[in-house]
Amino acid sequence: MARIAGVNIPTQKRVAISLTYIHGIGRTKAVEICQQCNISLESRVQDLTDQEIISIREAIDRDHVVEGDLRREIAMNIKRLMDLGCYRGVRHRKGLPVRGQRTHTNARSRKGPARAIAGKKKVTK
Repeated sequence: MARIAGVNIPTQKRVAISLTYIHGIGRTKAVEICQQCNISLESRVQDLTDQEIISIREAIDRDHVVEGDLRREIAMNIKRLMDLGCYRGVRHRKGLPVRGQRTHTNARSRKGPARAIAGKKKVTK
């Protein structure tokens, strides 16, 4: 098990795919890190030498904000919006979609499960 940025990355997968298990690193950044460290995209994590793992770890620490620091930064940005009381902050506070999506029929993942309204019946004609 290789441990990078506090995350155990899977050893059987290719390096570029395994790096995406780290919060804040997607496919594009993972490929860039591999190219920067001169590691083949086809090689597997279990085949890496200790020196290559150390170079990956140093590249991530030097150039990228990942895991706890990234989560903390995102939480602080959301808290700042909520403290300002701007539109986006109010939507975060109410648990509604922030980026202009419709809420009349959709947005169940953001609003949570539907709740029945007492006294509201369907009118049949």
